[in-house]
Amino acid sequence: TTGYNGTHPFEKPGDPYDDHSYMGMRVGCTLLGCAIVPFSFLTVWQFTHSLTASCLAAAFLIFDIGVIVLNRYILLDPILLFFISGSVFAMASFRSVKEPFTTAWWSWLTLTGAMLAGAISVKFVGLFVVLYVGIFTIGQLWFILGDVSKPFLYTLKHFIARAICLIAVPIVLYISFFYIHLTILSKSGSGDGFYSSLFQSTLEGNRLYNASM
Repeated sequence: TTGYNGTHPFEKPGDPYDDHSYMGMRVGCTLLGCAIVPFSFLTVWQFTHSLTASCLAAAFLIFDIGVIVLNRYILLDPILLFFISGSVFAMASFRSVKEPFTTAWWSWLTLTGAMLAGAISVKFVGLFVVLYVGIFTIGQLWFILGDVSKPFLYTLKHFIARAICLIAVPIVLYISFFYIHLTILSKSGSGDGFYSSLFQSTLEGNRLYNASM
C-alpha cells in the first residue's frame, strides 16, 4: 500500500535503501511509537486521576532518548510498545467501568484482548504484558468469588466473559494474523534458514520449493 516492493534485504542497520520506497514503513513505526505517549498519560490518569502525575508520565516518554531513537527507525520495538501500552491502557479503562456487562465494559475488555493479540504477534516479549493482565484478572475474579452476596452464576458469567475476551479473542486474532501473513508473504528470503525444511518447501524461490518431504 505504500509502494515498498519487499526486495530490500534489511541485513544490517545503516544499509542504504537506494531506490526502495521505505517512507511508509518508517512513518508507520513512528506514528505507532508516538501513540505510547497519550496511552501513558491516559493510563496514569485512570489509575490516579492526577493531572500532575499524568503529565509527568507523558513528559518522561516525550524526552526519553531511547524512545526518540527507536521511533526514528524501521523496527518492531515501536509497534510492540504501542500494543503493550495499549493493553495496559485498555485494562485500566476496563477497571474503571463500575457497571459490569454494559457496552463500555465489553468494549474495553475486548479491546484489551485485541491489544494482547497484537503484542504477542509482534514479539513473544509481549507475553509479559499478557502475564500482567492475567495477574490483574485473577485478582478481580478472586475478589468477585469472595463476594458471597452474589450468586454463583454471576461469578461464572464474569469468568466466561474474561475467558472469551482475554483468551479466545487473542488466540483467534493471533492465528488470523499469521494466516494472512503467510498467505501474502509466500516468497523466499534471507531468513529461511530459521524455519523447518517442510515450511521452506512452501516458499517460492527457495531451493526446497515443492520438494517432497
